Amino acid sequence: MNHTTIGQAQVDRPTARLSLAYVWVAYAAFGLAALAGMLQGMVRGGLVELPSWTNYYQILTAHGVLMALIFTTYFIIGFLLSGVAKTTGGSLHGTARGLGWTGWVLMTVGTAMAVVTIVTNDASVLYTFYAPLKASPYFYIGAALLVVGSWFGGFAIFSSYRKWRRENRGKLSPLFVYMSVTTFVLWLIATVPVAVEVLFQLIPWSLGWTPSINVMLSRTLFWFFGHPLVYFWLMPAYIAWYVCVPRVIGGHVFSDSLARLAFISLLLFSMPVGFHHQLMEPGISAGWKMIHVILTLIVVVPSLMTAFSMFATFETTGRKKGGVGLFGWFKKLPWSDVRFFAPFVGMLFFIPAGAGGIINASNQMNAVVHNTIFVTGHFHITVGAAVALTFFGVSYWLIPVLTGRTLTRTANRMGMVQTVFWSVGMFLMSFAMHYLGLQGTPRRTDYTTYMDHPLALGWMDYQRVMAFGGGLLFVAAVLLILILGYLTFYAPKGKTEYPIAETEAEQHTPRILERWPVWVGVLLFLIVMAYGIPIADQLTHNPPGSPPIRTW
Repeated sequence: MNHTTIGQAQVDRPTARLSLAYVWVAYAAFGLAALAGMLQGMVRGGLVELPSWTNYYQILTAHGVLMALIFTTYFIIGFLLSGVAKTTGGSLHGTARGLGWTGWVLMTVGTAMAVVTIVTNDASVLYTFYAPLKASPYFYIGAALLVVGSWFGGFAIFSSYRKWRRENRGKLSPLFVYMSVTTFVLWLIATVPVAVEVLFQLIPWSLGWTPSINVMLSRTLFWFFGHPLVYFWLMPAYIAWYVCVPRVIGGHVFSDSLARLAFISLLLFSMPVGFHHQLMEPGISAGWKMIHVILTLIVVVPSLMTAFSMFATFETTGRKKGGVGLFGWFKKLPWSDVRFFAPFVGMLFFIPAGAGGIINASNQMNAVVHNTIFVTGHFHITVGAAVALTFFGVSYWLIPVLTGRTLTRTANRMGMVQTVFWSVGMFLMSFAMHYLGLQGTPRRTDYTTYMDHPLALGWMDYQRVMAFGGGLLFVAAVLLILILGYLTFYAPKGKTEYPIAETEAEQHTPRILERWPVWVGVLLFLIVMAYGIPIADQLTHNPPGSPPIRTW
């Protein structure tokens, strides 16, 4: 059988082709989203005017859908499928590959349907697609296919995990596999409510089969999904931090049991928290909102566990390489290796991103920044920096692994430049967004001076800074796609290691961490506790529904 050799293990070509198919659709969406994002910034800063055949909210929808939903979901599935194959013997068995390709086809058909409706200006409802704004029914059908297709990617991972457990009874599963399974347990449960919203509310309503929609229920179902979505983005980045980055720097996993406990904690506490996105909305009692705020703040704990674990890995590795003194270990890390540098910068961005999340989830502080561009700035340094930079760092070694090529010195240097451009652009843009949000600048708005109001005119300089940052991000995005194209088609053939770190010594990991009925049962209990009565109340005390509204 033809294989790509990876250290002591192998990834077979059928698995590599499957993973590569997901990764390259992800980057096709990323490129289009980056262009739309740059145009948004330029329009918002008053630097350009869009042609008559498009509008601001059309490109805003394209940017959000392509970047936040398409790019992330495709990349995550492609990355995790490859890592599961690597750590379970080098290949996905036939059933798992079949599930993976089924998911890719469904997702791609759904993506095409959604993109066509956006391009034809029949779905300018932003990536949250809030009712009562109404898109084409084909947009919602495409979204449903995207979600269902992603489930098949998860089923492929579950199938591989089950096969490995049958063949290795009594053994602890590989850490990468365990984390991948946890990620998709979260994803499958979290996407059920949004699937219900789309299938039973939005599609019939958009087709005219029902005259109105329960707006409060639709938003509650969306945010049941919307906040776990953030952790669906973050958990694969955490997988790279815990398992891949230590190998890149020549170190080991600091603690297997701590890593597994952090992922179980993320699974339990990232889902029953959606009301903190609805703190300013009527129709939900203050008591239920407070429960969600408390559970939201508990999610900080596994993130702090992750920070501790990563910097413990960095310090122990640096000291083994000869670092002395309080910070001598810091100098021994491979700062010129983009496979480490890009994820590390993403980790640094996640520090202010986490602080911003606490602000958004706190009732009193949320009242200050709610529906301002502060929230957009927080969102971008969470997903656009911490997650995206990690995905970039992974791509620089993953694509050579999948194509049987090597990361050349020149490609590595250009990757370093790309990382700096992206980081500076994101810093400038997000800083301007945070500052403007504290001044009261609203989000989701086209260019306006509010009839030359002095307060709004005072925002303009910072909106131009925001636009300049967006321009740098677009340059970095183009450079990234060029580098990845080179690594796919033109880089020299050779062996590239799939970096999977091991623990340094024998460690005891409690078996209960892998007893899924226990953890899924606890999770379902938390969900029922947090959502059962409020959703029942929204169903039994249904407010007057809204007919569909089209504002463009």
